[in-house]
This record gives sequence, C-alpha cells and structure tokens, in this order.
Amino acid sequence: MAQPDPEPTPLDADRRARDRAVIARIAAVERWARTPDRTAATEPARRGLRARFEREADPDGTLNAAERARRADALMTAHMLRLAHASAKARRSATERGQPRQSWSPRASRRCASCARCTAVEAA
Repeated sequence: MAQPDPEPTPLDADRRARDRAVIARIAAVERWARTPDRTAATEPARRGLRARFEREADPDGTLNAAERARRADALMTAHMLRLAHASAKARRSATERGQPRQSWSPRASRRCASCARCTAVEAA
C-alpha cells in the first residue's frame, strides 16, 4: 500500500521558492532578448507609475500641472528611497545570517547542459 506524501519541510519550500525565482529570471531574460525596443515596451508601466503618484499628490485634481508634477516627483523619490532602504536592510539581514548576496554575471555563469539553448559549458 502506498504511503501518503510526507508533509513538506521548510527546506522543500525554500527549494521551491528558489526554483520559481530561477524560472522567473529565465523567462525575463528570454523576454528581453526578444524585445527590440525596451523603452517602448516599458513605457506603459512608467506612465502608470507616474499617474499613480500624480493621483496621490492631487487626489481632487485641484493643483496646477507644475505643482502636481513637483509633488509627484517628490513622492516618487520617497518611494524609490523606501525601496532602496528595504533592499539594503534585506542584504544586511542576509549577510548577518551568513548568506552573503549572490552576484550574477553572464560571464561568470556556467551554461546548463540540459537547456536546448545552452549547448556549451564555459570554463569558469
């Protein structure tokens, strides 16, 4: 009689999370490889983010365009600073746990033997 699958361990969950992250990175790299104009491809996202900060700066639509733009710029700067702070905090925390940040470089990486696109293994 077959035994039921054991409960997943935290290590299994961690491994699945790493696998998903790698799969997502592969998909992103392949997507950008097929995109001839990155600026045009990301324009809708940039416009949407800018519109979000403009709505936040002037929810009633009462400010003139110059003042709304100035406030939206300040809100965007604050947002980016929060992101940078969170990133630095995460890196610091990982280093304190003994997990230094893994750097990635196309030159330093090895190509996989199982991928159809990766046929050669580069020397490290």
